[in-house]
Amino acid sequence: MQRYFVNKKANEDRFFIDEEDRHHIVKVMRMQIGDQIICVDPEGRQAVCRLAEITDESVVADIVQWIEAIPELPIFITIASGLPKGDKLEWIIQKGTELGAQQFLPFSAARSVVKWDEKKAAKKIDRWKKIAKEAAEQSHRAVMPKIVSPMSFKALMGISKDFDYKLAAFEEESRNGEISVFSSTLQQMKKGESLLLVFGPEGGLADEEVQQLRNYGFGLCGLGPRILRTETAPLYSLAAISYHFELLR
Repeated sequence: MQRYFVNKKANEDRFFIDEEDRHHIVKVMRMQIGDQIICVDPEGRQAVCRLAEITDESVVADIVQWIEAIPELPIFITIASGLPKGDKLEWIIQKGTELGAQQFLPFSAARSVVKWDEKKAAKKIDRWKKIAKEAAEQSHRAVMPKIVSPMSFKALMGISKDFDYKLAAFEEESRNGEISVFSSTLQQMKKGESLLLVFGPEGGLADEEVQQLRNYGFGLCGLGPRILRTETAPLYSLAAISYHFELLR
């Protein structure tokens, strides 16, 4: 059943869907009155709905039944990625959304080849948000991940204090056989707590960044015996988190 994130709460047991989602329902899916969809409101509540009206401006969907199941990870995961080349960040956002991340935070790292262009910022961020929205709908999420505008490494350190736990993937730790920091952190975490995961760009984190991460209380963790690409490491981590919190238990 097709799923849509609705901008406003239900009004008298009805959802009003407009703009791109209205176009998708009418022009792409070619739905008719009586067809059913799932609507998700801004608070993450989900409901099976039946199309009641289709106008030139909106689609009206009547609530049939609220859905009680919650498809979200029990902890709040933020993926902070050093700006990578090409479309790698789009891949991280799409697949990371499917795997349960709730926030993506790109940052300019010392070894980032890509330099953030403020003139193209709005268009780029809009594209990332669209990718996250479509991935959240496809994977039947109840929450659409937040995409934060790229920031400096210094700014990233500044906001890191807002998280319950914080880790940085560091390939030297993997080479040295470190295997405990990531798993022990997950074992300590409780439902509702937050975890900031930092990943370097191609070439990894610079020595001065690693030192600052230590100074700000980050744990440096390896992700197994193999060295992972910048677009692979976040997905590996999210899969491991899902296994620990959703399958292992």
